[in-house]
Amino acid sequence: MSVVMPQNVEKLATLDTPEKFKAFILKHMEEPLKSVDVLYNQVLMVIFVRPEKTSGGIIRPFANVQEDIWQGKAGLVLKLGPTAFKDDDTYSFHGQKVDVGEWGIFKVGDAWSVQVAGFGCRLVTDSSIRLKVGNPNVIF
Repeated sequence: MSVVMPQNVEKLATLDTPEKFKAFILKHMEEPLKSVDVLYNQVLMVIFVRPEKTSGGIIRPFANVQEDIWQGKAGLVLKLGPTAFKDDDTYSFHGQKVDVGEWGIFKVGDAWSVQVAGFGCRLVTDSSIRLKVGNPNVIF
């Protein structure tokens, strides 16, 4: 089975801060997300692609940049299903949640890989998001 790399990886790798990444994604995903309905307790997240150039000035090989799409653990929340982070008989969230525009961390194996408008995304069950961070660069 062949694997198709999301078309926007190269552009995302040029964005040198999480703030620039977030602004780019929210701008380019606004229209495509209008036709996407996330169901149940699922959370749609776009995978954070770390910058090609590290803070120390090292240029990461493109193969390393691409690996973020498959092994990335940090994602920007794009959309929530209608029952995401709502208490039920199985889970009590105690008011904790990640909102659209926030960064969440999850185990790669707990997420379903999808592409939306050429961006690498994950569909994650709400209870599988284990951390909320202000800066996705702190997670490796």
